[in-house]
Amino acid sequence: MENEEEFLVTERPSRPPTHPGIILKETVLPALKLSVSEAARQLRVSRQTLHRILAQTHAITPEMAIRLGKFCGNGPTLWIRMQQDFDLWEAEKKLHDELEKIPAHHPQSI
Repeated sequence: MENEEEFLVTERPSRPPTHPGIILKETVLPALKLSVSEAARQLRVSRQTLHRILAQTHAITPEMAIRLGKFCGNGPTLWIRMQQDFDLWEAEKKLHDELEKIPAHHPQSI
C-alpha cells in the first residue's frame, strides 16, 4: 500500500489558469486536424463564436461546454471548470485591493 498524503492548497497560483480557448486552439483542433471553420460547423456554432473563444475574448458558456464535451468526448464538466477557474482567478486579481478591506470571518460551524 502506498503512502498517500493530501495537501490543502490555500493560495492561488501566481499565473492564471489556462483559458479553455487555448486548449482548443493549441491541442484539440490540431490533433483533430480541423480548421476553425470545420470545427465551428461540427459544433454547430458560428465561426466568429469559435474564433472569439480561441482568442480568449469570450468565455465558455454552459451551452458551449456541453457542445465541446460531446465534440471531444470528455463531457462538459472539464470545460466549464476550466472556464470557472480562469474567471475566478481574473476576478480575484481585479478585486484584490477591495478584498483586502473585507474582514474574514471564520465561524466555528457553517
